Amino acid sequence: MSLSVQPIQWTTDYKDPNYDGILLVTQNIDSLPKELDGLKDPLQDYGAVDSGLGEEVVVLKVPNLPGNRLVFAPTGPVNRDYDDVRRFSDAAGNGIKRAIKAGIQRPLLVCPPHSSYERSTLVAALGALQVLYMPLELREVKPSPHKVAVLGVWVKEQTQGEQVTELASALESGRFVYRDIGGSDPERMAAPRVAEYIKELFKNSPVQVKVVSDLSTLEKEYPCLAAVNRCANTIPRHQARVINLEYCGEGPIQQTLMVVGKGITYDTGGADIKAGGIMAGMHRDKCGSAAVAGFFQILAKLKPKHLKAVGAMAMVRNSVGSDCYVADELIVSRAGRRVRVGNTDAEGRMVMVDLLCEMKEKAVNEVSPHLFTIATLTGHAIRAMGPNYSIIMDNGAAHRSDNALQWQKAGEVLGDLFEVSTIRREDYDFHKGKSEYEDILQSNNLPSSATPRGHQTPAAFLIMASGLDKHGVDSERPLPYSHIDIAGSSGPFPGVPTGAPLLAMATKYILQP
Repeated sequence: MSLSVQPIQWTTDYKDPNYDGILLVTQNIDSLPKELDGLKDPLQDYGAVDSGLGEEVVVLKVPNLPGNRLVFAPTGPVNRDYDDVRRFSDAAGNGIKRAIKAGIQRPLLVCPPHSSYERSTLVAALGALQVLYMPLELREVKPSPHKVAVLGVWVKEQTQGEQVTELASALESGRFVYRDIGGSDPERMAAPRVAEYIKELFKNSPVQVKVVSDLSTLEKEYPCLAAVNRCANTIPRHQARVINLEYCGEGPIQQTLMVVGKGITYDTGGADIKAGGIMAGMHRDKCGSAAVAGFFQILAKLKPKHLKAVGAMAMVRNSVGSDCYVADELIVSRAGRRVRVGNTDAEGRMVMVDLLCEMKEKAVNEVSPHLFTIATLTGHAIRAMGPNYSIIMDNGAAHRSDNALQWQKAGEVLGDLFEVSTIRREDYDFHKGKSEYEDILQSNNLPSSATPRGHQTPAAFLIMASGLDKHGVDSERPLPYSHIDIAGSSGPFPGVPTGAPLLAMATKYILQP
């Protein structure tokens, strides 16, 4: 399968005639290295008549440069307490938009490395690539799958060029898959079509794919997921799929990542329907599974050694109708816990919990396992941390190794930022059964955004209903587990998904093993 990822090349000559315009991304022109002295004079001349130079993107006609065009996209200050490497990706994104508007089809990105940000050139390239992504539905009808013919990247040395373009292409291919799955509409990426996409994507790659579609198997192995699927299952094109992925790197395995993704292809809320105009955008509720697929795409490209990864994509539609699951139902999870449904709009935890239980069962036989759930799970995550940040929270075993703090640090490298939350005793108490009928309460009947600790309590539910609470720090076999809520960071709607938390994940486990 050809992903049609934007072609990217490197050059050490900023006057390379292969390009038809330069996109300069830097903090200020005075800090340019001597190799780029030829870009200083025209900008200094422009600055003599426009004191706003450095505040917004400008386009200059400069003879003897490629295409006679220079687009200057300033980062602004990058060294204040609250600045981070996103200044470079933001500037590159704004600059490439302006370059396209100017008619540039072969832009050369010039972003010299910054002393405070080792990967600033790569981050700028990724910022441009985010803008250059063309949605799947458009690629299928347009004559060209690209917005520009090629993206060039200027580097000082060949080795840097090879590294930047290899990493940018690999990381972008993962984000590309993420956007295709997470951003496409609920019919184009209904569960069966996601399975087809994944099987084609990983054909002849190091990633093994197994798809579970049989209803009796889903009901037996994943009863909580099957409950959510019950209504959608009456429509063949909406029927659930569990997509299992596995990658095993060369050499002795030193770490095993076991990742479950929420893949709600469309969330009506179910019987607790999303009323009042809040249903629009719910095709994005599959970005957790999109992240799983995107990470395995990066693994397939970069092929890290000594790493094993096991993934599970829970692709389900939360439909409403005469056969939908309802509040008050009692469902016995794969772990044997009796769960009382409190709100059908808390379906994300339901579709993941039995897959997490299955991962737990496998983990006891793996080398250095770490379990994860990734989901656009709660509106509370956005209310608590804002729209641009992923949230990670560890169980006891993961907390002992400072896992969440390591993820937060890794996210700072490429601008895929995290906030850290903590799972507290109140979160477990919240989900304890309220009567002798049930062991666990799935949810209250309020939106998460109106519930105290609304993004933390679901992590406790996942631990309890999957049986992971039997593998805490007080057990003979503690299993590290982390829950990642990407409700805020997965991207705006309307808009294009961001790919979070792929860059942080790749940094932690591949770029900085």
